[in-house]
Amino acid sequence: MTLRLQKYLAEAGIASRRASEELITAGRVQVNGLVATLGMSVDPETDVVLYDGKPVKQEEELITIMLYKPKGVVSTSDDPQGRRTVQEFVKDIPARLYNVGRLDINSEGLLLMTNDGELAHRMTHPKFSVEKTYYAICDGKLQPSEIASLVNGVQLDDGMTAPAKVTHVRSTKTGDTTFLITIHEGKNRQIRRMLEAVGHRTLRLKRERFGPLHLGELKPGETRRLTPDELRSLKHALGLS
Repeated sequence: MTLRLQKYLAEAGIASRRASEELITAGRVQVNGLVATLGMSVDPETDVVLYDGKPVKQEEELITIMLYKPKGVVSTSDDPQGRRTVQEFVKDIPARLYNVGRLDINSEGLLLMTNDGELAHRMTHPKFSVEKTYYAICDGKLQPSEIASLVNGVQLDDGMTAPAKVTHVRSTKTGDTTFLITIHEGKNRQIRRMLEAVGHRTLRLKRERFGPLHLGELKPGETRRLTPDELRSLKHALGLS
C-alpha cells in the first residue's frame, strides 16, 4: 500500500503533515537516494526514506499523552536559554513525542503530546476548530461591557479574534475576577492579549479542556495516556473515527 510522502512522515512522528510538506519542499527528505518532491507517494515496505540523512521508520505504537504543564516550563523540545521543557516529563516513554500546540511559559494546564502526526495536524488546524477552555484570573473587576467585547471578538494587532464563550464570572475577595473562557483559535498568547485589549492583566491562566478531553485530577507535572474512550472521542471530533 502506498502513502503520500507527507502522510508517511507524519505517521512516522517526524512532523505534522503540513510541516512535513515544508520539509519536503526544503529538500530535507530523500526517497531511494533522490531528493523528494511534493506529490510523491511511497511504499513503506519497499522504499527507503531519509530525513536529514537518517532513515525514517513508521512508529510501531502511536502514543498520545495528557500532561499538566506546570507554569515556568516551555512548550518546546529544547530551549537555547536552558529553561525546563515539556520533554522532561515524557523522557521515560519509549517514543519521541511532540507537543500539540503550545502553552506559553506563564500558562499551565492541559497539553497533549503525541507521535501521531495526523492527529496533531488535525488538532492544530483551524479547519477543525477544536475548542479549548481556560480557567482565568484577571486583575480588577471584569465589567459587563468588557465581557461582551471578549464574547463578540477583540481587535488585536494580528486581526480580530473569533467570538469566545465567557462563563462562571466571579469576583474574588481581593477585587479580581475569575472566569472560564473558551476559544477555538490558536493565536500567540491570545487570551492574555484579549484581556490586555479590554484593560486587564492576566494573573493566572490554566487550560482545563481541549476538545472532548478534560484535565481532571492531574497535578502539575503529572502525565497519563489517553484512555481508549478518550482517544475515540477525540478522533471522532476530528473526523478520524
